[in-house]
Amino acid sequence: MFRDRVLLIASKHGKESVIKPKLEDAFGVNCITIPDLDTDLLGTFTGEVERLNDPIETLRKKCEMAFNVSGGDLILASEGSFGMHPSIPFVQADEEFIMLMDKRNNLEIIARELSTRTNFARKTVSSFIELLDFAVKTGFPTHALILRPEAIGNEDIIKGINTWRELETNFSELSEKYGRVLCETDMRAMNNPSRMEVIALATEKLIEKIRSKCPSCEFPGFDVVDARKGLPCMQCGMPTRSVLAYQYECKSCGFTKEDIYPKGKTTEDPQFCDFCNP
Repeated sequence: MFRDRVLLIASKHGKESVIKPKLEDAFGVNCITIPDLDTDLLGTFTGEVERLNDPIETLRKKCEMAFNVSGGDLILASEGSFGMHPSIPFVQADEEFIMLMDKRNNLEIIARELSTRTNFARKTVSSFIELLDFAVKTGFPTHALILRPEAIGNEDIIKGINTWRELETNFSELSEKYGRVLCETDMRAMNNPSRMEVIALATEKLIEKIRSKCPSCEFPGFDVVDARKGLPCMQCGMPTRSVLAYQYECKSCGFTKEDIYPKGKTTEDPQFCDFCNP
């Protein structure tokens, strides 16, 4: 379905460096980027352009943007967001989504990777010593930094700082003008090797999903559409909130399949039972 086709990677931040080799090796596609495709129009990490849609809808808009510019019918886009981990207290996380859109075959496949492998941080500083401490802790200079006035705004934002000289010079100018300075990790992919690693993992998950074919028609992307809870407690036998079965569905022919005990266990530990451990 994909061999020898052109795959457009809708990115302006160098993500193709980790995506392209994996997709070309897996499916024999020819990955290219589109010069001057400005995906920042859909939102920026520093807030000059607010992201109005959730990550999935933003991915679709990126793919449609690439299609409208080039007319290519096989497109890939990725989108990341950063903040507190949803289940691990006080830990920052990088959540990366990646989408393959095939307009020729009316196919859309999405993969997600949630990782604590991130340097995402921000801090207001009033001295260069404080800034040095922040820089070292966040992996500078291999991971770039952003400096801006403490009062959040869209003026005097300096991005992509990746040398000690740049850091000192820009801090001096901003601190002289504004006093306190807000420093942030630059989360654009080309300036953040940790994020690139997570994008690579998301790409591998996407490849696995594409390779998952429908047992009935062999269409790619045979994937989980629902998770049914109710795995019984090993002590009392009552249903727990843990997953009992996954429901798979084909995006082409509609074939469905239920996978009972998808995690390889038939009962759940009583500590996760609302009856034994309310």
